[in-house]
Amino acid sequence: MPSDPQVSPPPEHSQSSRGIWIAIVALLVIAGVVIAGIIPRKNAKAALAIETRDLATPTVAVIHPKIGTPQTEIVLPGNIQAVVDSPIYARTNGYLKKWYADIGAHVRAGQLLAEIETPEIDQQLDQARAELNTAQANNRLAEITANRYQDLAKSDSVSKQDVDNAAGDFEAKKAMVASAQSNVKRLEQLQSFEKIYAPFDGVITARNTDIGHLINSGAGVPATELFHIADTRSVRVFVNVPQDYSQLAQPGLTADLTLQEFPNRRFRGKLVRTANAIDPSSRTLLAEVDVNNPTGELLPGSYAQVHLKAASGTPAVILPVSAILFRSEGLQVATVENGNQAQLRSVTVGRDFGNEIEVVSGIKPDDLVIDNPSDSLISGESIRVAEPAQSRRSSGDTTNPQ
Repeated sequence: MPSDPQVSPPPEHSQSSRGIWIAIVALLVIAGVVIAGIIPRKNAKAALAIETRDLATPTVAVIHPKIGTPQTEIVLPGNIQAVVDSPIYARTNGYLKKWYADIGAHVRAGQLLAEIETPEIDQQLDQARAELNTAQANNRLAEITANRYQDLAKSDSVSKQDVDNAAGDFEAKKAMVASAQSNVKRLEQLQSFEKIYAPFDGVITARNTDIGHLINSGAGVPATELFHIADTRSVRVFVNVPQDYSQLAQPGLTADLTLQEFPNRRFRGKLVRTANAIDPSSRTLLAEVDVNNPTGELLPGSYAQVHLKAASGTPAVILPVSAILFRSEGLQVATVENGNQAQLRSVTVGRDFGNEIEVVSGIKPDDLVIDNPSDSLISGESIRVAEPAQSRRSSGDTTNPQ
């Protein structure tokens, strides 16, 4: 019986190779599982970091300042006054006899306004004149006596002492005459004040007396102002110019007046002088504007708006009020620097137009100004400039908003 062929066992290295492949496959499966779990987490973490960074960077809208007009018009309230305005008082005591001008009357310089009865002054003047006559009579007698004693002294008929006494009496009587004459002149001047005349051409704006009123002389209490007269052929308007515009308020500056009772009409004037000093209580400069008023339309005491037209050295820029930050350091404006950084600048503002405000320093027309900035915005902070809606439309973006 033939013997079976001998079967050789599998080689050991093939089994070991199979085990290695199984281990490699297992490792690949494990690595795939690990990678499949780590990579999405890593991507999610990276996306979260990017989103967090994006959310931390504020998005701002920017605007360009508008350039203001090269000529600045400052509108300020003013009070109209007459160029010459004066109260009229009596210079003598008595009773008002008659008045000749009432309120609104146009009078000329030297025109009679009123007459005052002064019986006491009249009696004092009569007495003073009588005393003057007495003094003159005594003076003539003393002169005659002195001359006689001079003649008698030549023949030694009288003593030297008698001559000196007569000469001294004559000099005393002469002085008494001069005193009496001065008293008469004083009372004559007081009597001349019975008639009150207009001191200059003007309009009577007040009459505070009537026939029979007791008149006290002088301008103090209890004296009463009889008339008030004003020259309104030209008027002066006093305005308080803010310190910011004090250097623009120079004599010769054109100024227009507007009043509510004259709509759509301006009265041309000129700034003639300033106080050359800032009032520490209001921080303003007192200025005077003169306006011709030949027809008398502008009434003293009226309120007016004064338009001062000054050429500014550097034109101001106009910004919306929403671009202004009110900080403890003062008024500030946020601008964009280097395309992605915020920069805070201190500014000086001028006129307020309501929704817009004039900035006279701190901002240039070519600056990118952040509109409606956050109160927490600081200098150097990273920002993202939002694309204007007009730019997005012009770029052809037709994506519907979510």
